[in-house]
Amino acid sequence: MNSLSELKKDLKHKIVSELTDGQNLDDEELYGKIDEILYQRKDLSLKNKLYLRSAIFNSFRRLDVLSELLDDPEITEIMINSHQEIFIERFGHQEKWNRSFESKDQLEEVIQTIVSKVNRSVNTSNPIVDARLEDGSRVHVVLPPISLKGPTLTIRKFPEPITMEKLISYKSLTEEAADFVKNLTRAGYNIFISGGTNSGKTTFLNALSQYIPSDERVITIEDSAELQIQNVQNLVSMETRNANSEGEGRISMSDLIKASLRMSPNRIIVGEVRGGEALDMLNAMNTGHDGSISTGHANSARDMLKRMEVMILQAADLPLPAIRNMIASAIEIVIHLGKTKDHKRRVLEISEVTGIENGEIILNQLYKYDGKKLQKLSSLSKNQKLLNRLQ
Repeated sequence: MNSLSELKKDLKHKIVSELTDGQNLDDEELYGKIDEILYQRKDLSLKNKLYLRSAIFNSFRRLDVLSELLDDPEITEIMINSHQEIFIERFGHQEKWNRSFESKDQLEEVIQTIVSKVNRSVNTSNPIVDARLEDGSRVHVVLPPISLKGPTLTIRKFPEPITMEKLISYKSLTEEAADFVKNLTRAGYNIFISGGTNSGKTTFLNALSQYIPSDERVITIEDSAELQIQNVQNLVSMETRNANSEGEGRISMSDLIKASLRMSPNRIIVGEVRGGEALDMLNAMNTGHDGSISTGHANSARDMLKRMEVMILQAADLPLPAIRNMIASAIEIVIHLGKTKDHKRRVLEISEVTGIENGEIILNQLYKYDGKKLQKLSSLSKNQKLLNRLQ
C-alpha cells in the first residue's frame, strides 16, 4: 500500500504539472485527466486503478485519504495522532488503519480546509479548535507545539439522525423507558443528559428532540453545531465563535444563552455545558422555559449535579445552598448514559430531582441498568406536567 501511496503522489504531481497556469477543471474534466494518465499504466491491475482514481480525485476535491473513512458508514470515529498514525472506531472497537497521509503538510492542508469552511482558524497562536464537517460530524484539532507528535485531528461522525426506535433496537434502552422519556419531553420537563466521553449524549439528545411539539419555537446553542433537529419548523441554531488573531470578537456560550432569552423561545437546548455558562442555563430554565435540554460530562447522575455546582462557582461567588436550590428548581430529570463492557452505548440511569433535604439535592432513581437491561425502580413523584400533557 505504501507503493500505491507513492504512486498516487507521483500521478497527482504529474496532473498538476500538465495544467496550464490558472487552469481550473470541473469534476468531470478532472476525472477525465486522471483516467487518461491511469490508462497509460499497463502495470496496474483494475483494482489498483480504481483505488488510485478515487484517491487522486479525493486529494484534489475532498479530504484526501480521509474521504474513504468518511464514506464508510460503519466507522463512527476517526483519530489522527499524526500524519503517519490513524486509528478508527468501528462497532465500538478501535483499530489502527493501514494507510496514512503522505506528509505532515498534507494533513495540515486538510485541517485548514476543514476549519476554513466554518469560518474558524487554527494556528500556532490558537492551536486548539472545534469545527464540523458539512454532514454534521464533529471535528477537534490540536496543533504543535501543544500536540507533540504533530497535527492531531479527531472526527466524531454523525452519519444520520438516530431515532428512538433505533436506540431501542440497539438495546440502548427498553421500549417502556423510551415511551417514558418521550412523554417527559412532550410534557416539557427540563432534562439534563449526562455521560462520559463518547457515551452518546448528542445522539440521545437528537433522538429526544423528535418529541418536541412541532408548533414550539426552539433555540439551540452549541460550541460547534451538531444537533439535527428535524421536526421543529420554528428553529434557530447558534454556535459560539472564538476570538480573532487580535483577541477580539469572541462569542461565548453564556453570551448566546443570554441572547436567546430575547428571542421568545419556548425551549432552549444547550449542546453541552462545561463551565460558567451552567449558571445562565439554569437561569433560563428557572424563568419559564420549560422543556429545555442540555448535556454534560459526568460519571453518574449524582456526579453531574456535583459537577454543576463547581461550574456555577466558576461564574459567580454564590453560597452553596443557593446553588443547590437553583439546580433542584431548574433540572427535573437526569438521564445518564455510558458504555457497558460489551462496548455498547446504553442508558444507565434515569433519575428525578425531587428537591432539597438536609442541604443536599435528592434524586429519585426511576430506572437503572442492572447489567442486562434498564429496570424500572419507581415512579415519578412530581408528575403534574405529565398529567396535564396527557389529559
